[in-house]
This record gives sequence, structure tokens and C-alpha cells, in this order.
Amino acid sequence: MHAIKDYYEMPWLLSRFKGLKATFNITSSLIEQLNLYRDPLKYDYFLSLWARHPSQLDEAAKTWLIKTCKSTQYKTMIKPLARFDVLYHQEALNDADMIDLEVVFVLAWCGNYLRQENELVRGLIEKKEGYTQGEKIELLEALCRFIETILPFYAKLQQEGVISVSTTPYYHPILPLLIDINNAKHANAHTALPHNPLSLKEDAIEQVERSIRLYEKTFGQKPSGFWPAEGAVDEQSIAIYKGHGLHWIATDEAILFNSLGESNRFHLYQPYRFDGITIGFRDHGLSDLIGFTYRFKTAREATDHFFHSLELIATEQKDPTVFVILDGENAWEFFENNGYDFLTALYHRFTDTPWCKTVTMDEVVTLQKIGQLDRIVPGSWINGNFDTWSGHPEKNRAWELIYQTRRDVDNFPGLVSIEVAEKIKSHFLAAECSDWFWWYGDDHSTEFASEFDALFREHLITIYLLLEIKPPLYLFEPIMMHKGAASFLLKPQGYITPTIDGNYDSFFDWLGCGSVDERKLYATMARTRGPVDIIYYGNNEKFVFLAFEGDTASFHRLDLKLVIIVEETGEHFTFAAKRSYRDEIDIFAIGERLELALSRTHFNAYQSIHLRFEIVEGDQIVQTIPGNGALCINLDEQQYRANWFV
Repeated sequence: MHAIKDYYEMPWLLSRFKGLKATFNITSSLIEQLNLYRDPLKYDYFLSLWARHPSQLDEAAKTWLIKTCKSTQYKTMIKPLARFDVLYHQEALNDADMIDLEVVFVLAWCGNYLRQENELVRGLIEKKEGYTQGEKIELLEALCRFIETILPFYAKLQQEGVISVSTTPYYHPILPLLIDINNAKHANAHTALPHNPLSLKEDAIEQVERSIRLYEKTFGQKPSGFWPAEGAVDEQSIAIYKGHGLHWIATDEAILFNSLGESNRFHLYQPYRFDGITIGFRDHGLSDLIGFTYRFKTAREATDHFFHSLELIATEQKDPTVFVILDGENAWEFFENNGYDFLTALYHRFTDTPWCKTVTMDEVVTLQKIGQLDRIVPGSWINGNFDTWSGHPEKNRAWELIYQTRRDVDNFPGLVSIEVAEKIKSHFLAAECSDWFWWYGDDHSTEFASEFDALFREHLITIYLLLEIKPPLYLFEPIMMHKGAASFLLKPQGYITPTIDGNYDSFFDWLGCGSVDERKLYATMARTRGPVDIIYYGNNEKFVFLAFEGDTASFHRLDLKLVIIVEETGEHFTFAAKRSYRDEIDIFAIGERLELALSRTHFNAYQSIHLRFEIVEGDQIVQTIPGNGALCINLDEQQYRANWFV
């Protein structure tokens, strides 16, 4: 899906603007997967079901297929296609409906390049509904042919000097944790470690070497740089990169500030060298604005804000280098039009701005202004630590299973063939992928949690089967404590009348309110910038009530403002978060949390309102919430009648 939506489209959009440059990171596992689409029905389980006529599927397969097709972003991908919108809300589907659902699901994932340049895709979108099984197969064949052009396109642009292409250790492992799991505690002293750990340093080296070999086979040259998986670095992993002839890596600003021992943000705007490797440290704020905030703004507003932020840096620094680094695909399904309008406006502004030029990471290595670092503190681009992949009992249990399986293999008394040994090694390397650990624990959630859990354990089970040993029973026990995604949104159950004083006065004060848990959003991405974790909301006949929980200390410490935007009117309410406030109609209080009562007289003309919130520090938007879009508050006085009880 991302192949037909993003992987070609991103460099294609860039290449349309003369002089614009960027660096793209392509992981080895992605290269492997793209190559497998030469025979998609053999390797892609979803497409193997999708390609069959619905009458050939049992109910379990149909249910799973429908679940997958309906897992797409609603507002930006489902709603724009009228037939998809109808089927999304329809519970019973006959065979004709199923074919339509399957086709519009794939069309929704077709990017702007395909919609503009591919005659078949364009024609099927114009047809709108009533698709046939033959058209479905024709679409699959056309898209698989298109996927074959993606990697050669990157190679061509790299040869032309438009882009640099980097890669990542083979199966996307957290290299510092493979080398030494104690790095988790070095990055966060409160992290619990798995029992009886082993160093998997040889695997770490193998992950790098395999990736270099595949890159060379794909692009006809060796890579000059790596993006460490999740920006995870330590001094030993950097030594491995250096030992394999790499010139640069990149990671997050938190690593730089921890390594410098101070947090002066203007140390950020230059590359650094450590042990001969050039390192770019991402501006976390600017990068997250693109990944999480600008989708709520028009293309013009977002571009203006981005360049205003760059201009502030340019006026305060001499010849700064700013590193903007983010997921190359995950953000765009949250943008209107797959980010096309925003990216086009942004790229136009770059070409029209003489004081700002873009460079590739390969060019960064040759810059004159490069700082020196004496040490690197271990960490990743998520909170500057490794807690996303270790520490939680589920995450640690996964590590323990890897360690025990490795011990059993090392102590195996028999002999195995070279072929079997290679398969065993590959299963170990795959089990070390960071994404298994991402889904364990309670920090990310997905409706496919049980599938991820089973796939992880299957790698280890297969190792025992290759040795012709009965796998331990504990490998058949799920690690997951929960099976699906916990809801991030709870709607109010009735009128509330809390005391607005910024304190936790009583359990009953906000009983029946709704909530939005930001920590459960963005399952495939993680943002670390922003103090608000949870929004509570509700109303009564006179007020709309809001409460914001999270890092309240930052509101006291920093000069932050809470901006409330009413989408129906465009009205903005701004509250300085350092002090409580009250006038004739509104109340704002800060204490243990932020609490607010807005008079309903602001909204008299509406049965429902949509609110967005920005946390602002000076000119910088620190956080935009809710992360899933505007918060809809129903003001209809009849809505709670069904919830009355005695």
C-alpha cells in the first residue's frame, strides 16, 4: 500500500523542482519486500485473499479482509471516495459489494502520481463503483508492474545527484540493545532489564554487513551513510559503522544535548563528528511539525510557519545547517490529498527562497562548519532512550525468549548443514527487528497485535523445528496481555459540573466526561514533543468543560499558551498557561492540571462544535491536539436521555 502511495511519489515530487535535494532512507527489509511483488500472491497474504472472488472465501477470510480494508484513515482516504464511504458504514456486504470494497480500498492507497499518470487507475476512480473481478486483477497486475520501477527510480536520481540514498541495519534492529542491553539502563536509569541477557554483537555486525551487500546489489555502489533504526546510537554501534566504511549517520537532537551535557538548542544547527563519523542531529520540533501538526493547516499556512521558523534560526546563527528528518510515508495518510498540496507549496518556497538551500547528507559530510564530540550518550529519537523497545515486562519477555533460544542453539550437540545454519541465522536476525518490541507493552496499540505476537514467536519456533527439536511450550503462549487497540476516544455519558480550579478535587467531579488519550494515537509513529497526554471534556447547559493532563510542570516553567480554535467560526481563545483567569463568562485554572470552562454563549448557533488546541511557546507550536483531528463536542440537550438511570 505504501509502495503505490508513497515510495515513488516522494522522490517524484522532489524531482519536479530544479535544484531541490533530499536524502531518502530505504531499509533492506523494504528492498526485499518490494522485490517480492514480482509474485505478490505467493508472498502477500492480504493480496492472496483480495485477488480471489469473494464467493471463494470462507467467512473468517472475509471478516479479516473487511477488517483490513476498513483500517484505513477515514477522513483523508475513505471519505474522499464516495463508494468507499458508503461501504465503510455498511455492515452486510454481498459479493458485488465486496469487490467494490476491495477495489476502492486499493484505489484509496494509490498516490497522486498514479492518479495523474496511470490511465487504468484514473479510469477506475472515474468509474466510482460496479467494479468487476477482471478489473480487480488488471489493477493488481498494473500496480505490481509499477512497483518494479520504484528502486530503479531512486538509483537514477542518486546518480543524477538529486538525492542521497541511505539504508539501515538489515532487519531494522535497535543496534545498541543487540550489542549491550545495559544501554537501556544507561539511557534511562529507571528501566528494568530482561533476565539473563546475552550480548548479540556478532548479530549486530551481521545486520550491518547484510544491509551493505543488498544495497550494493540494488544500487550498484556501496552506501555512504546509514540511518540507524529509530535513530538508535551508542559508541560501539558507531564504531561498527566506521569499521564498514560508512561516512555519516543521523539521529535526534536529544542525543546531542545529552552528549554535550547541556541543552542549548543553537548547538544543534551544525553537523558533528565523532570517531570520524559525521552525524546530523534532527531538529525535533521542525520535524514533528511536519509529521504531526501541519496536516491541520492549509498548505500556505504550514509553509509560512515552517519558513518563519527557519528564518528565526538563520537570523540568530551564522551559516546554520538544519536537519529535518521524519518518517517518509506515515505522515501523509493524515494529510489531505496525501500531502501533495503541502509538499508542493513547501518545495516551491524552497526554490523561491535565495537564502536557503537544500543539501543531501552526502554533501553535509563536506561542509566546513562541523563540530567535534568527545562522547555519545546512548539513546534513540524517541525520548532519547530505549524504553519503546525494552523495560516493559512484555518487551523484556521477548528479549528473554531470544536469549534462551540462542543458548539452546549454541548448546545444540548435533550437526546442521550450511543451508540450515543460514536459515537459523536469518530467523534470529528477523526476530531482532525493532517492530516486534514496538507493539509489545502498552505504549502503542494495534488491532493486529495478536498477529504481530504470533509472527515474532514463529521465528523462534521455526529455529527449533530446523534443529528437529520440539519447541518449548512457552513459545506457544502469547506474550501480549491484550489483543487489540485500546480506544483513545471515550465520549461523554452525561452532563458534568466540575469545579474549575486546576486540581484533582474529587473522583465524582468529572465522572461521566469524555476523554482523548494522546498516548494511544499514532500507532506507527511516536512523537515526544508536547506536554499534554490526555484531554477530558464534557458540557452542561451553561459551559463546555476541558481539562488537560500531562507535564504540567512545563506549563509553570515555560511561557506556554493554550490556544483553542473553533472550526465552525475560526475564533481563537488564547490563555497564558502560567496564571489562572476568570471573567464574566469563562474560567481558566492551572494547578495539578489545566482546567477550563467556556461559556456556551460562544456557541449558541451550533448543535455541535469542533475544537482544536495548540500549545504555543513564543512563535513555536509545541503541540497540536487532538492528534486525530478536531474534537467534536455534541451540544444537543437530548443526547444523554438514553443514559439516564436510577
